[in-house]
Amino acid sequence: MRRARLVAPVLAALLLLTGCSEQGAQTANSGYISAGNGAWEQWKQPTTAPVTFSGKTIDGSTFSSKQYLGKVVVVNFWYAGCPPCRAEAPTLNALATAYAGEVQFVGVNVSDDSVTAAGFERTYKSTYPSIVDQEEGASVQLAFESSKPPKAVPSTLVLDRKGRVVARIVGLANKSILNQYIQDAVDGTAA
Repeated sequence: MRRARLVAPVLAALLLLTGCSEQGAQTANSGYISAGNGAWEQWKQPTTAPVTFSGKTIDGSTFSSKQYLGKVVVVNFWYAGCPPCRAEAPTLNALATAYAGEVQFVGVNVSDDSVTAAGFERTYKSTYPSIVDQEEGASVQLAFESSKPPKAVPSTLVLDRKGRVVARIVGLANKSILNQYIQDAVDGTAA
């Protein structure tokens, strides 16, 4: 009996942390994190040194985090075949619009080619750029390897004005929680 009580929480934690295989299949190993609204974490002290990253966006331009030092940045990891990624697209677009000029949003497509990723952006009317990380050798994912569980898609990170991770949502982004994390970073109370 005691062993069963210990095993269940461990298995649940492992399922959440292992997250995605990027296959997009609708099975127990679904290729995305589908559990509830995700795991939310905010830190009063940044969890990382400033993270620098760059990559080619879907439209062929280059996004560099160095351009946005001094500004809060929200980084969302996604791929087109991920149902929770599709479900959270309106939330991310609404917040990107609400914080336009104050906060820079950037998507990081973890597995699609630029044609597939562009189709997703057209369908969901994305209001911010996305880096096609597979075509960049997964360099953005590697830059955040200490902040995001491997293959945890969707995941959303909030970076403070110095480029340090101050909040993380692993799984489907809840609009009110993400909004609070962003506002705290804008106000300087997150870190």
